[in-house]
Order: sequence, then structure tokens, then C-alpha cells
Amino acid sequence: MVRSQKLRQLLKQGTVVVPYTVNAFHAKIARLVGFQAVYMSGYGVAAERGYPDVGLITQTEMVQTAKYIVDAVDLPVICDADTGYGNPINVWRTTREYEAIGVSAIHIEDQTFPKKCGFFEKKNVISLEEHVQKIRAAVDARRNDDFIIIARSDALSVNGWKDTITRSKAYYYDAGADMIFVDGIRTMEDLKIYAKELKDLPRLFNCELRFPCSLGDVVEMGFQIMVVSATMLAMFKAIRDVLEEVKEKGVVSSHLTGVRDEMNVMLGVPEIYEMEKRYGCIR
Repeated sequence: MVRSQKLRQLLKQGTVVVPYTVNAFHAKIARLVGFQAVYMSGYGVAAERGYPDVGLITQTEMVQTAKYIVDAVDLPVICDADTGYGNPINVWRTTREYEAIGVSAIHIEDQTFPKKCGFFEKKNVISLEEHVQKIRAAVDARRNDDFIIIARSDALSVNGWKDTITRSKAYYYDAGADMIFVDGIRTMEDLKIYAKELKDLPRLFNCELRFPCSLGDVVEMGFQIMVVSATMLAMFKAIRDVLEEVKEKGVVSSHLTGVRDEMNVMLGVPEIYEMEKRYGCIR
């Protein structure tokens, strides 16, 4: 089954929870613990390269990272496609590039270029009319109708809810997006407004842990996808804590004993050993 079709089926079954992944390694961990789909974060891809999420990462870098993730796991992969990296024609090509490597869904935002992370300050947005054309280009570009086009709006912190609602409806009804993604939700009140005012539209919620919120809340509000950024925060904290322990104590505590063996199994080392036997690679 084509993975984009698999994602469509998952969406029919209820809210799909997808964790942030930065690379193929993180995607393998997500599959290991039982997630049914993963999300490639533009924030994360930028961070892995040592940059903040302010539009410094190129389409080429994003698509290459997505390919590693797609090749590593047999799960639907939802990808951040930023602003589409240019005008509607650039969006057309970006859509083709992501679809060609096996990605199941992308979201394209209405920020000006260079963009910023949805939770950063001093963002700007392009006109509603321009982004409608970008989403139309993405819809036209896909070869498989199961490939999901998600229209993201960052207008909330710039222009408020009235404009955001108008934009979201235009992106869905006029441009043909499959789903809407209002980013920058900072409070439970905003989440409730998002759910109420756009209740008739398929919606994605980016859970940034800015306020207490459970999966039960998101399911009850009728969201189709919940993206969880906790993996990024946990990765930063875990690595920092281990390195601080090494620096201060000169040793790592025993809680990591055995982790390398688990990791090697996840990465497929036993399968490589079997292939060495089968193909006579052992000398």
C-alpha cells in the first residue's frame, strides 16, 4: 500500500499523533515504540545543522533529510515544506520533490520569506490571494490524490483570529487544501477557538507544550493530526544532562548500561550479520 493512502486510512480511524523527528535515527525510535506515522520538523532539521529556524535551510536539504527518513521507516511521513521556497511555481516543484521520494503529506505556510518558526516573534505573512495560488500549485502538482496538502497559516500572531479564519477557509475551500494548520497556538483558549471556528475543516494541531493539553482534549475537539514537539525538547535536555554529568563527574551513571545493544538491534545490526553470511562477506 502506498504510504499516503495508509495515512488517509489512519485519519479515518481517528486523531493521528505524530512525533517530531529530526532525522532517520529519530524516526526509527518512533517506529520502535509504536507510532504509526512521523513528522519531519523544519525547526529540527535546522537545529541539527546548527541553525535557528529562520529560513536558512534550503529545499534541497529538507528533501534530502526527508528521503533518509522515508528510506529508514515504513511509516507515513508528514513533512514541513516551509513557504514552498519561492513563488507558486517553486511550490509546484517542491511538492513534486517531496512526493517523488515517498513522503505522504506536506504543509506549506503563508509567511514571507525568509520565514521564522511559528512560535518566534516578528513574523510577517503574504497576502491571502498569494497563498491561495501557492496551495493551488501544490494541489495541481501532486500526481497521486492521496498525497495530502496541508495549508498552514501563521497569521494569528500577526493579524489575529478574524484574518486567520478567513485565510484558513480560503485555503481549504478556494485553493483545495486537504487540511488546515493554524500555527502559533499558545493558550487553551486559542485552541478552543481554533476548534470551534474551523470545526468543519480537517485540522492539524502543533502541540508545543505551551499550556496543559492532553490527547483526550485534542481528540474531543476533533483534530485530525496532533504533532508533538516533546521529542525535540527531550533530546536537547537528555544530551545536555549527560554531557554535564561527564564534565562534572567524569563518568556516566549506569542507567545507560545496555542501551547500545538495544540501539544496534533497532538499527538492524543483526540483519547485517545475516546478510554477511548469505553473501559470503565474512573473511
